[in-house]
Amino acid sequence: MKLILPILLLLTGPAIQAATLQDSTRTPKDSLRRIQLNEVVVSASRVPESILKSPVSIERLDARQIRQSAQPSYFDAIENLKGVQLLTSSLGFKVYNTRGFANPTNVRFVQLVDGRDNQAPHIGAPIASALAPADLDIERLEVLPGAASALYGLNALNGLVNLITKSPFDSPGLSISQKTGVNHLNDPATGARLFSESSLRYAHRLGDKLAFKVNLVYQTGYDWIAHDPTDLNPSANASLGLLGSDNPGRDRVNAYGDESANRRTLTLGGKRYVVARTGYFEGEATDYRLRNLRGDLALHYRIRPNLEVIYRYQGATLNNVYQRTNRFRLEDYRLDQHSLTLLSPSLQIRAYRTRENTGRSYNIRSMAENVDRSFKSDDQWFADFGQQFNAGTAAGMAVPLALEAARSAADQGRPQPHTPAFDAEVERLRAINNWDQGAALQVKSWLYHLEGQYEPTKTLWKALADRTQLQVLAGFDYRQYVVYPDGNYFINPEAPGTNLIYTKGGGFVQASRPFFNEKLKLTGSLRIDKNRYFNPQTNGRIAAVFSPGQAHHLRMAYQNGYRFPSLFEAFSNVNSGGVKRVGGLPIMSRGIFEQSYFRTSIEAFQTAINTDVNVNKLTTPQAIEKNKGLLKPNTYTYLKPERVNSLELGYKGFLLGGKLYVDADGYYNIYRNFMAQVEANIPAGTRPDSLAYYLADRTRQNRYRLWTNSKTTVYNYGASLGLRYVFSQNWIASGNASLAQLSRKESGDGLEEAFNTPKWITNLSVSNASLWHGLGFSVAYKHQSSFLWQSSLATGMVPAIHTVDAQMSYRIQRLRLDLKLGAKNLSNHPYTTFVAGPSVGGFYYTTLTWH
Repeated sequence: MKLILPILLLLTGPAIQAATLQDSTRTPKDSLRRIQLNEVVVSASRVPESILKSPVSIERLDARQIRQSAQPSYFDAIENLKGVQLLTSSLGFKVYNTRGFANPTNVRFVQLVDGRDNQAPHIGAPIASALAPADLDIERLEVLPGAASALYGLNALNGLVNLITKSPFDSPGLSISQKTGVNHLNDPATGARLFSESSLRYAHRLGDKLAFKVNLVYQTGYDWIAHDPTDLNPSANASLGLLGSDNPGRDRVNAYGDESANRRTLTLGGKRYVVARTGYFEGEATDYRLRNLRGDLALHYRIRPNLEVIYRYQGATLNNVYQRTNRFRLEDYRLDQHSLTLLSPSLQIRAYRTRENTGRSYNIRSMAENVDRSFKSDDQWFADFGQQFNAGTAAGMAVPLALEAARSAADQGRPQPHTPAFDAEVERLRAINNWDQGAALQVKSWLYHLEGQYEPTKTLWKALADRTQLQVLAGFDYRQYVVYPDGNYFINPEAPGTNLIYTKGGGFVQASRPFFNEKLKLTGSLRIDKNRYFNPQTNGRIAAVFSPGQAHHLRMAYQNGYRFPSLFEAFSNVNSGGVKRVGGLPIMSRGIFEQSYFRTSIEAFQTAINTDVNVNKLTTPQAIEKNKGLLKPNTYTYLKPERVNSLELGYKGFLLGGKLYVDADGYYNIYRNFMAQVEANIPAGTRPDSLAYYLADRTRQNRYRLWTNSKTTVYNYGASLGLRYVFSQNWIASGNASLAQLSRKESGDGLEEAFNTPKWITNLSVSNASLWHGLGFSVAYKHQSSFLWQSSLATGMVPAIHTVDAQMSYRIQRLRLDLKLGAKNLSNHPYTTFVAGPSVGGFYYTTLTWH
């Protein structure tokens, strides 16, 4: 009975997705070639050009293709593009990556909206759809796999997506959309939950010069749940034969409060036991309700027919789960952006300001471990544990039972989830801005950006361009980050009490020219950027496109890319679970690199001590002296820019009389100076001859996580193939397969950024937009191979993914209504896209659009 109401609402509830009157018409047989030849992209070279003649790989989806896709939104449809890997951190938060080295906070992949970066300033990466356009307002989107920083800078090392919206001049009118869905069907963690997304777009022309548009989107639902009980520390007590559920030092993936900072080594009965505090599972420590509101207002004024000024405001308030190094609950998180743009065929100038306020958000891990500490300090808890264990073993209890009884006794009085006492403690901790004592994420930040580009060959040098067909483009940008120093997440190391400011500026020039009756086109670009803390960085791109005929196009490109540290990588100053996370600039971490020892060597040292005491019957001092040679001083140092060199080959063209479209590419990348984190501890004592004794005791060392660069050069390669075939009339079959492989590491220092990418991603689909009297359908299958995921939060294998998405659509022409009934993950077989991420089940929805 619990499922009847949600399913009835799903089948009858209105849902929307903009459609056009042309969708119900019959498409000419040669539509595939006709459409592809007419497709224009702007992101590959920052100027309009045919997608077939793009000098680098680029993927494109327009509003028509999004409507016909088997996915519920354009954010989901991006996942099925060639070479794109999707990470799902939340029902309201998805992260895209291309060509390897994925991360839930992907600072190497840039998301633009009409050319504007919509990142959250303090992390340097977008918060999913926070400032993204509504489905109703999307005209098309363009994805550039691989390095794009030669033209964009902006840390576009692994790729870029540009979301392009509709002009109110070209697309006026009212559109209303209601998407109603249900998820968590047959989920043992919770009952079936409803999802709702209401959207509105209104655009209006006021004569030939002035137009405006308004978009609103409101989402409610229940987030995907992360509940992986796998032990990340299974060998903590292997020398005592305590494995599995008997291990008192276990560290479960999605339980928080049992991590390294919450463990101690206790000497009990002459043996050394690694014991962790109990902790809470994620679902016990956070709120999974999703409530997101976003919208935008745009005013367009045409000074002349080809000269336009645009003001746009975008804003969002988020309440959903989010992931970085830890899992977070975003609560009343606010992000907005004001922008002003001047557009003409030869000149573009754009300025915008983004403001971020994290509101009442909190770190779920810190919340869990500090609720655990709220009723009893670590010292008291471990003392109670040891006392009860000794009493139990003295009474003849077996060690596993004595450990269980000791935990129960030490946990007496522990706040229970979802009780008034627990909820009151959550409210108290979410206001404390120190993760060693509370859980608040309290960040206020701003991003100011100014950029421009100019094509002199369309104006000043037009005579030269007409004679030589030379095209020249030049541009500049200046960016400033401003952060309020909250004292925990960020400080100003140079001027305490004042805002922290981080700036960067740069410019580029690009030239292109066709040869041999436009059969060959050569393009070259050069960019230079300067950051206050680094020397100028240059990178360039050279590319050639050879078109022996209208239907065949070969391309080759070589480029290098770079990225400066993000604000968080450069200036972080976070107390988190007994670990100080420190930015990698010298003004933040001077003295720490020089005095610290690798945490990995310290843990190996402590494990060897435990083995010698428990198995070889040495005393603790004897074991320390025997194994102190395992301790290794930290050899890393301050941050440098990260770089990539990339070679790409590709082909786009038509075969079989224009019915088959082929898009293939291959690439080889060389990465240097990967930015990553190293964990290193400083002994908390002043006697040099006692360093080993300090590092043998978890309570006598200061723990750090430092941003630095890997010393290893890393090589990776990949290839992808996309096919699209028109059988007859509107029947279309398409598919793509992408290979991504880590080639080799020059030395393998263990600090290089994790590859975190499946070897194979495959997508197949069949669709017919006009099957019968306005009825259409599409079905899509996705396969992703299993792969190793490595991160500071959790490491393990991500199982292979096999999913089917499907939809049926119906156009009621006389009522101007479009109905879409669909399912994502139709079989409702749960999967995860990365270790510690949520379990993603089936999502079943209807979308009704009126326009």
